[in-house]
Parts: sequence; C-alpha cells; structure tokens
Amino acid sequence: MSRDAPGAPTSIPPGPEDSPGFLLWRTTLRWQRGITAALRPLELTHVQFVLLAAVWWLSDQAASPGELPNQRQVAAHAETDVMMTSQVLRVLELRNLLTRAGDPADARVKRLTVTDSGRRLAEEAVAVVEAADARFFAGVGDRGQLLDVLHRLADDPHSVATVPIKGSAERS
Repeated sequence: MSRDAPGAPTSIPPGPEDSPGFLLWRTTLRWQRGITAALRPLELTHVQFVLLAAVWWLSDQAASPGELPNQRQVAAHAETDVMMTSQVLRVLELRNLLTRAGDPADARVKRLTVTDSGRRLAEEAVAVVEAADARFFAGVGDRGQLLDVLHRLADDPHSVATVPIKGSAERS
C-alpha cells in the first residue's frame, strides 16, 4: 500500500521518530517513570497521588459539608475509572489519609475529605511532583506554548488540528 494512497486520512510517517503519537507515548512513559520514582519515598503510587490531590483540592473548594466531593466527582475531575477510583480511595482511607462520610441527603453518596495527615502528605507530594515536573520539562523553551498545546490536547482532542505550532507551516 502506498503511503500517500488516495483517501488515506494521513500519510504514514517514515518511522516512529516522526510519529507524534509514538513520541507522546515514549514521553509519557518517561515522565511517569520520573513521577513514580519521586513519589516512592512517600509510599504513594502515581494514581494514589492524583486521587489524594484531587480530594484535597476539591474538598478545599467546598463551601459546606454538603458540597464536599463524592467519589464520582473525584473520578470525573481526575478522568479515572469510577471503580478503580473507589478501590484506590478505600486504600487511602485505610491509610487514614482521607475520610468517606455519608451524605445526609443521599445515603448512597459518600462525601470525601482529607485528614490532617492526608493534607500534610498531599502538600509534600505536590511539592515533590512539581520539582520532578520542573526537572523533566527544564529543556522546554516556551513553557506557555507547551501548556497551550497540552491544554488543547487534554481538553478537546478534536481541536488538535487547530493548534498552531511554531514552524509547522514550513513542515506542511
């Protein structure tokens, strides 16, 4: 099959080094390994960190106990599977890093908040992850452009084609 066959959605890159998806895959794996290593001394997995930080942030935004986040809201915020989120939150609860209290308005709903030890660990973990991120992304020239592209990719995958990248006109 020709690389430029009529009707083909895109041309096939000459090799993986020219495939944005493959490069994103490799970059993501390398970044995840760095974050995992940074969190290891805190005895947190990457997903535990993400969910603990999500509960911490969302519960701090709550104006009243009735507005504390529930499991579904945390999963939606972190874009994680609801069942996996439930399992990880149980582990964090067993470690006394968060509490799950019944909602007076709906017995099926558990409202989440971090404990004092969970807050301390979340604060320390955020600092560790931010430092790991700073090391990983230190070579990026235009941080604002990187963030813009990442926001567009994360928030609306269909708008990717409209993301302007410096020098992209020359490559078209």
